[in-house]
Amino acid sequence: MCPMDQELTQIRQLQEKIALYEDMKAYEQLYNLLYPGLHRFACAFVKSPDIAQDMVSDVFIKLWQIRGRLMAIENLKVYLFTLARNFCYNYLTQQFKKVVLSLDEADPEVLIHFDNPEELCISADAVEKIRTAIRQLPPQCRIIFQLVKEEGMKYKEVADVLHLSVLTVRNQVAIATKKIVSLLPAGVSESLLKT
Repeated sequence: MCPMDQELTQIRQLQEKIALYEDMKAYEQLYNLLYPGLHRFACAFVKSPDIAQDMVSDVFIKLWQIRGRLMAIENLKVYLFTLARNFCYNYLTQQFKKVVLSLDEADPEVLIHFDNPEELCISADAVEKIRTAIRQLPPQCRIIFQLVKEEGMKYKEVADVLHLSVLTVRNQVAIATKKIVSLLPAGVSESLLKT
C-alpha cells in the first residue's frame, strides 16, 4: 500500500473512532497528522502563522462539534482543507470588509515544504534549487502543486477545495512540473515531481 493510501486509511479509521466512540486519542492523532499541511495552507491565505494556527484550531473545533455526523463525510481530508479555506476567507472578509481574495493573492511561499524520505537522498543544494523553482511559479500554480504533490490530494479533491475545474488543476500541475523540471540541474531526480 502506498503512503497516500495508508494515510487515507488511517484518516478513515480515526474518523470512525471519533464519530462512533468520541475517542479523544483518535481526535488528537488526526490533529497531529493533518495540522502541518492545514497550517501551511491557511498561512498561505492569512499570511500569519499565528492567525493560521487559530484557523486550524477552528477547523478542529468544528470537527469535534460535528463528530456525530462524521461518517457521512466521504473524504475527511478534503473536507478539512475546505473548512480551512472557508475560515480563512471569513477571517479576511471580517478584517478587510468586502475584500476579494483570489488564489493569486495568497502567499504560497509558506506552502513550500520538504521533509519526506525522498529528500534525504538528494543534496541540500538540490533541495534549494527545487524550492527556488517552486517559488518562481505563479501563486495559484504553487498552491495547486503543493496540494497535489505534498498533501497527496487527487486533482478532483484539489478542484473541490479551491473551486476550480479538474482540468484547470491538471493543467496547473503540468505547467508547474514542466517549469520546475526545466529549472532543475541535470543531477536532480525528476521522480520527486512525478504525478
